[in-house]
Amino acid sequence: MVSGPVAFVLGGGGVLGAVEVGMLRALFRYGIQPDLVVGTSIGAVNGALVAADPCEAVTDRLVRLWASPEASEIYGDSIARQLRRFAARTHLHSPRPLRRLLEAELGAETLFTDLKVPFRCCAASIERAAEHWFSSGLVVPAVLASASVPGLLPPAPIGGEHFVDGGIVNSIPVGEAVQMGARQIFVLQVGRIERPLSPPRRPWEVAQVAFEIARRHRFAREMAVLPDDVDVHVLPTGGVAPRDDTPWAYRDMTAIGRRISRAYTASRRYLVEHVERP
Repeated sequence: MVSGPVAFVLGGGGVLGAVEVGMLRALFRYGIQPDLVVGTSIGAVNGALVAADPCEAVTDRLVRLWASPEASEIYGDSIARQLRRFAARTHLHSPRPLRRLLEAELGAETLFTDLKVPFRCCAASIERAAEHWFSSGLVVPAVLASASVPGLLPPAPIGGEHFVDGGIVNSIPVGEAVQMGARQIFVLQVGRIERPLSPPRRPWEVAQVAFEIARRHRFAREMAVLPDDVDVHVLPTGGVAPRDDTPWAYRDMTAIGRRISRAYTASRRYLVEHVERP
């Protein structure tokens, strides 16, 4: 086992991010705790809670949160109502339910310096067309910015700029963890990089495939230039169902329990086989 600071890197992926809860449970039960946490999009949501309470108890809290009515409310409008709204604005959903959930879980006035371990989350600045890392100030607005999926949620205004989902620029931010000094990194990803890509066959698949190429290219590039003294473990999800690739998969909350359980079992097995217990 490589010695040095341990980082949890939590990637983006909407409701598929439930698998990260299973991975977290496997890590904590195996005796692995983070010295720092890095997250993008839904990984920023999960990661902020972990940074606030970096122990196994947070996984019980996350399980309850993922199954809560408050979580379902984030994307809870009917499709017909969403499309009527979309005709008059640039996004399908209001950011208020997600903001309320984050404030209830983290506290509206919580600062990055209040968290128990260092935490950073990634968003994309519209005005600068650039990757931006939040590591100071209020936590909730930063996490909301990181999770503001274009078309689903509006851009988040902070400090005179507008920010959208960090997955556009850095979906699985391994490199940032290295920059923060991590020497052992556990990557919690939602399963997309585990599956082969194929040419699009339907109109909505065109954007999906294009985005996936960009996402995987950045991750592969950062993995290829890792320093020799950094050890990275990409945890498995235990498999993802075909329906998770549909355009409305982000609204499907019914499979959350199965995703968490599968990821826990697969990640626990991986840790036993590949990682020395602390």
